[in-house]
Amino acid sequence: MTEKSRKILVTSALPYANGPIHLGHLVEYIQTDIWVRFQKMRGNDCYYVCADDTHGTPVMLRAESEKIAPEALISRMHTEHLRDFQDFHVGFDNYYTTHSEETRELAYLIYKQLDQAGLIGKKTIEQLYDPVKEMFLPDRFVKGECPKCGAKDQYGDSCESCSATYSPAELKNPYSAVSGATPVRKESEHYFFKLSDPKCVNFLQEWTRSGALQTEAANKLDEWFKAGLSDWDISRDAPYFGFEIPGAPGKYFYVWLDAPIGYMASFKNLCNKSLPLPPGENKNHPSPSGKRAGDEGSLNFDEYWKGDSQTELFHFIGKDILYFHALFWPAMLKFSGFRTPTRICTHGFLTVNGEKMSKSRGTFITARSYLDHIKNPEYLRYYYAAKLNGTMEDIDLNLDDFVARVNSDLVGKYVNIAARASSFIQKHFSGEICKVPDASTATVSFRSVNALKKIASDKKLNNIGSEDAKLFEKELAVLSSESNLFECFNSSRENIERCYENREYGKAIREIMWLADLSNKYIDKNKPWELAKNGSGGNRLHEVCSVSINLFRLLTIYLKPVLPALAGKAEKFLNTNPLNWEDSITLLPVRHRLNDYEHLITRIDPKLVISLVEANISSLRTKNESKNMSPESEMINIEEFGKIDLRVAKIVKAEHVEGADKLLKLTVDLNEGRTRTVFAGIKSAYQPEQLEGRLTVVVANLAPRKMKFGVSEGMVLAASGDQPGIFILSPDSGAEPGMKVK
Repeated sequence: MTEKSRKILVTSALPYANGPIHLGHLVEYIQTDIWVRFQKMRGNDCYYVCADDTHGTPVMLRAESEKIAPEALISRMHTEHLRDFQDFHVGFDNYYTTHSEETRELAYLIYKQLDQAGLIGKKTIEQLYDPVKEMFLPDRFVKGECPKCGAKDQYGDSCESCSATYSPAELKNPYSAVSGATPVRKESEHYFFKLSDPKCVNFLQEWTRSGALQTEAANKLDEWFKAGLSDWDISRDAPYFGFEIPGAPGKYFYVWLDAPIGYMASFKNLCNKSLPLPPGENKNHPSPSGKRAGDEGSLNFDEYWKGDSQTELFHFIGKDILYFHALFWPAMLKFSGFRTPTRICTHGFLTVNGEKMSKSRGTFITARSYLDHIKNPEYLRYYYAAKLNGTMEDIDLNLDDFVARVNSDLVGKYVNIAARASSFIQKHFSGEICKVPDASTATVSFRSVNALKKIASDKKLNNIGSEDAKLFEKELAVLSSESNLFECFNSSRENIERCYENREYGKAIREIMWLADLSNKYIDKNKPWELAKNGSGGNRLHEVCSVSINLFRLLTIYLKPVLPALAGKAEKFLNTNPLNWEDSITLLPVRHRLNDYEHLITRIDPKLVISLVEANISSLRTKNESKNMSPESEMINIEEFGKIDLRVAKIVKAEHVEGADKLLKLTVDLNEGRTRTVFAGIKSAYQPEQLEGRLTVVVANLAPRKMKFGVSEGMVLAASGDQPGIFILSPDSGAEPGMKVK
């Protein structure tokens, strides 16, 4: 690079250690990873760190429900999260945990510095308390009727029905979501960060308009400034899984205080790994990031985090946590002697088929479920990139469009170029590339390039309307020489760079696919298959195919931040070292030898997407069949219960289901003059021969559900508890098939 390399530290929001990674989470991590890979390809010193967010009441309660220590739960979730990220090619330089000594030490230090700055205070507050669990209840663990619209079963901080916000104490008929008990009011002394202090307010009003935020994010924060910033409660009472506040027995740091400190802790852990080893120690043990201690010299924590740091700090977050990252976090950093973020890159949410992710529709999909069914993570990486921009807008995963776009762009356009040219190179020219014209002799004007881009943006090049046909043919004629083609690529490179830098990935993808369209048009125009067939165009055939391979190589460079694994396969075929951004200004050398072409990517079978959705619906149904009633279960009246037709059924036949890990196929008799097929998630508990001839209870009026393995015409009732095991319900002796359960 001609410019001085930048030093950049990048983070994504920390996933909470209370559940799996899902497709909504992956929007952020894929967006961040693309940006980091682009920076590294440009030769910048860019480090990407993250960690599991491990503290808080939800983790404590889940561990308790599983009868394991919180440390065991977060260790298991860390393994699962890291596995999912790695399988989606998210290339962290360090993936750590907030339950670490580095986090504890930094939290203590920052708290001490804020206290010395006069920004820590104490006051007694009244909270709702669960008398059964003997614990104060976080807002989301209190439920009741909305004080504004009366909607039932609303959380203690906001109503999902009318969007009103309120305090838990304002709920009507509140109950604890932990035990079901009616909470009582109880006082407790809490610690606060004085965000309302004039020096905090003045700093934040200036900082939020410094360019560190998108304009729309800064405008959103103005609403909070107008309402007046409130002091921030940073403590929680025991029992609580987290770090105890120094000098305050029984008081713990609220998870949102130490969670962002996890960014610092993960980087500090990476710095410790990079320290030179003492003489005699083995250097050949890679860290989880794949680096080895001492490989690149020592990273300096202070260089990236002290208040006078000249490096860059980028946070990628969702818009739901903007308040914490753009107010609390920079104020904490500023007044404890650390640097503030260079940029907070805020993105929107993911919808699926135009709606919120839904378990009942099978569109609340985990990363693991996607990989189990679709297999290739780069389909999703590409689709997200094609949709993402630098704003806070939501993006939609339209499953039909997902299949069509991946198949059209990656298979039909990009990979197709290599597939069309490689066989001629290998068969006729021993796999060697010949000299091709470069852009120095180009005659194409920027007007011509821009005119073609306009047509491409309005309509697909293969389906141009009559009004554009003459203009297109005229402009395409300008590109008849190879040098003009390469000039088109050159003129696009800076725009693609700018789009990647500004996180306008959708614009970058459109530019790249325009170039792919142009490349395929070039092949169509020159017809290498005819040149090979008539035997009179040997030199021209070699040139056309060599140009095509060079165009494919350039497209690979442009797509590499999005598709690192596919680019790796392309590099193997091209017989090159790993491609960097600077390689886009050069072509393959004369007589460069290609390796044999192997198929790089396959089309998505639409049936795989259908099976993915159906499997998630089936998974939800299986869980619903076996879960216990909880205080959070929706209450129904006797009339609603009467709509459920429960019948005694005889299991006539039971079978394994090929390809299903949890399901058995049951043929049941309800004395209807026919039998029904029911798929039940009880494979872990029963062998088919144990079930045949038994009586059980089924929901007889459940709408039939089409599944991957067939149509299920009911639901078998089963019970489960905290201990392992699933137990189907059986009526007492004397019951007969068809009897109604009342």
